[in-house]
This record gives sequence, structure tokens and C-alpha cells, in this order.
Amino acid sequence: MDKNEYSKHLNELVELRHYFHQHPELSNHEINTTKKIKELLTKWNIKILPTKLNTGLLAEISGEHPGSVIALRADIDALPVQEETELSFKSVNDGIMHACGHDLHFTSLLGAILFFKDHQNLIQGKIRFLFQPAEEAGGGADQVVAKDVLHGVDAVLGFHNNPNLPVGTIALQPGPMMAGCYRFEITIKGQGSHGAKPENSRDPIITLAEVINSLQTVVSRNVNPQDAVVVSVTYVKAGKTWNVIPDESFLEGTVRLFDLKNADLVKKGCLISLKGLLKLMVRRLKLIGAKGLCQSLMIIN
Repeated sequence: MDKNEYSKHLNELVELRHYFHQHPELSNHEINTTKKIKELLTKWNIKILPTKLNTGLLAEISGEHPGSVIALRADIDALPVQEETELSFKSVNDGIMHACGHDLHFTSLLGAILFFKDHQNLIQGKIRFLFQPAEEAGGGADQVVAKDVLHGVDAVLGFHNNPNLPVGTIALQPGPMMAGCYRFEITIKGQGSHGAKPENSRDPIITLAEVINSLQTVVSRNVNPQDAVVVSVTYVKAGKTWNVIPDESFLEGTVRLFDLKNADLVKKGCLISLKGLLKLMVRRLKLIGAKGLCQSLMIIN
């Protein structure tokens, strides 16, 4: 097939990608994104299948020959990040940005739709196109499965961009390619006091620091060193002013791994570490609340 067949819609797709980059929407709120995609598919005479999804959609192109049902999947949501670029097509939605490249993902899926529409006579079976919501916040794939969107699909194919690779490169490998992940949150409730009278407090900031340090040993002391697992604390919050010890502190972070057997090891290690700190610091600590250490996760092969 002539290589020009792959690029005949390139200019249109570049314009679409710029539009979607300018108008990002957060997980489960991709209302205008979904509306725009529907408008495009209707314009291109592409069949849109009914689903129970609130955002996102499923489209289909049927071939002229019998065969399997294959789904191509892309995510459509953005991140709560302020874009600080000087691009002519930078985000117009304050505090929201396609920083993970999902605008590229689903624009590529639109390009695949145009390509297969042009070569519908070569398709054996059916190709479905899944525009999945809520990948960033999690739960989008669960919605797709729970609402039976993949009924009748024999296989699902997807990809994720990697800016570290040269343009035009496709990276493949046996086994997992993208790490599974889950998010965790820990709230520490103590007792505040004036900064000059720390003996009257149950200082949640001291405990917060101890929790952060202890979490860094979870992987090294629970997981086989040949396995790739990362525990990262990425956000901490405590206090409102410089001279008062607060009564509460908070942290959240992420666990990334490639083997599901390590998920239970890490969760168990985190909880044991937290319970140990609770006993050690009982004089200063009333409660540690931990969320997200029992969530399900998915490994992408």
C-alpha cells in the first residue's frame, strides 16, 4: 500500500489534535470531547453503537468479509495540570491540560477510523473503536467492563505515547509494557498547638515525615529485588501558617508494578508499617486513616 494512503488525512488530524489539546476535560467530565467526537463520526458516516457510558463512546466499521471483532481503544480525559507552554493551541481551560497525551491517543484513533473507512473492503469481520473515559482518575476501564461495552469483542488493542522514543518508532516487548498502578491516601489526625509549645501537641507533621520514610522501605524489604516496583509519595499537605502546629496532615501517592503478585505484598507492607508507627507514636497520635491500599489494578501487556 502506498505510504501516501496513511497520510492523506494528516492535515485534518493535526488540526483536530490541536483543537482537542485546547479543550481538555477531566475524567468523567469529557462531555464536550464526546460531543465533538460524535459530530465527527456522524459527519464521516461512521456507525456509533449505543452504550450506557455517560461520557466516551463506541463506534464500529463492518468489513465485507466475515471474521473476528477487534476493538481499538484510546483514552480521552486530561489531567488537573496548569499548562505553562507558549503553544498557539495551549489549553483554554484553566487548570486542565492534556499533559499525558490523550489528545494524541484519541486523535490517532480518529485517524484509524478514517483509514479503515477508506479501506473497508479489506476488513474481515468488524473493527470497533472505543473512546474510553476516566483513565486518569481510574475507573474508566471498570465502567467499560461493568456496562458491557466490550460484549462480543474478541481482542482489544491500544497504545500509549512515549516522548522518549524517536518520532515514528513503535516499541514492543513480550510481557507487560505499561505498569499497573493504584493511588493511596493517608490522613493523620493529631492535636495542634502553638509552635512554641510542641509538648502540648500530638504533632501530625512529625508523624507524616516518619510515614514517608517508612514507606520507602516497603519495596526494599518486601519485594524481590529483581521485580520492578515503585512506591512514590507525590503530594503532602499540613498546616496553614508558620507558627502553629496543625491537628491534621495528609499525603497521597502512587504504587507502580508489573506483577500482580507484588500488589498484595506492597499493600500488606504499607499497612504493617502504618500500624507499627501508630503503636510507636501513640502518645502523639490519635488516628491514621489509609485509603486506596485495597483497590484493584490492571497490568497493561
